[in-house]
Amino acid sequence: MSDRTSMLTQPMRPPTAGRAAACLGFFVLGAVAGVAGALVQPGWFPGGLLLALAGEAGAVLGATRVLGSRAGGVAAAGGWMLAVVLLTASRTEGDFLFAAGSGSYLYLLGGIAVAVICATLAPGRQPNGDPVRLAK
Repeated sequence: MSDRTSMLTQPMRPPTAGRAAACLGFFVLGAVAGVAGALVQPGWFPGGLLLALAGEAGAVLGATRVLGSRAGGVAAAGGWMLAVVLLTASRTEGDFLFAAGSGSYLYLLGGIAVAVICATLAPGRQPNGDPVRLAK
């Protein structure tokens, strides 16, 4: 590939089966981290909240590092987001998992911020596969 051709002009290739399975596994890992964080954060308020957010950060950042791209982090963040959104819905009986308190809102908004930050920390790639460098 020459230096003048853009990555946008190249045809897209479907992911390999192993990569798709890894993304599915990271999606499940993110969902588990979301459920575990939702259960831990109200128990020990300041420490539980920090532990839950650190667990999410570890899952999302670890997924980006394992796959070497943002796809793993996005999969883990998507699993976390789906689990947390499903847990915020109240049931007809009046049961709910997230109370209307500062800890719950900090977990929801802080978790979104942590997911975005950690999912975008993956190393970028140049068209020839080398790591991105700003200067020679």
